[in-house]
Order: sequence, then structure tokens, then C-alpha cells
Amino acid sequence: MAKKSKIVADRRRREKVARYAQLRTELKKASVNVHLSADEREEAMAKLHALPRDASPTRLRNRDVVDGRPRGYLGMFGLSRVRFRKMALEGKLPGVTKSSW
Repeated sequence: MAKKSKIVADRRRREKVARYAQLRTELKKASVNVHLSADEREEAMAKLHALPRDASPTRLRNRDVVDGRPRGYLGMFGLSRVRFRKMALEGKLPGVTKSSW
């Protein structure tokens, strides 16, 4: 299980990314818009760089929804490989079966 502080930090980052998502997309579009003057594009880029670092979606880390494990994440299920295997063998994942017995 991941440290509680890492899980909380990731949750906080996700909220911040969601809060700034629309502003980031507008500034990114403005920074490359050829119809704007160079000064306006530069200003948009400066505003984009002034946003908090945690507002960038690149800083997010996919984690297991149950225990927060960051490695071996299976996006289709939202689980780590360890938790996935355990739940699949216990029959807790509908439609998932072991390939051979």
C-alpha cells in the first residue's frame, strides 16, 4: 500500500489539474495562434508558464484505486497488477478468468 501522503498529494494534484484545465487549453491555443500578434502570443505563453506546476496533467500518476500503488497500473481496471491478480483469482472481477488451470 502506498503512503497516505502520496495518495493525498495525487488527489490534490488531480483537483488542481481539473481546476486549471480550461485556462491551460485557452492559453496553449493562444500561444500558437498565428492570427495573434507576437506580443499577444508571448503574453499567453508567459501566463501559461506562470500557472502552478501541479496544474499540468503530466504530473499526474496513475494509481491503484484500492491501495494507491503507483507501479504496474492496469488502466482498463484501475488496479495494480498485484491487486488485479488477487481479485481475479478470488472471482471478484466479472468476466475475468484465468487462462489455464
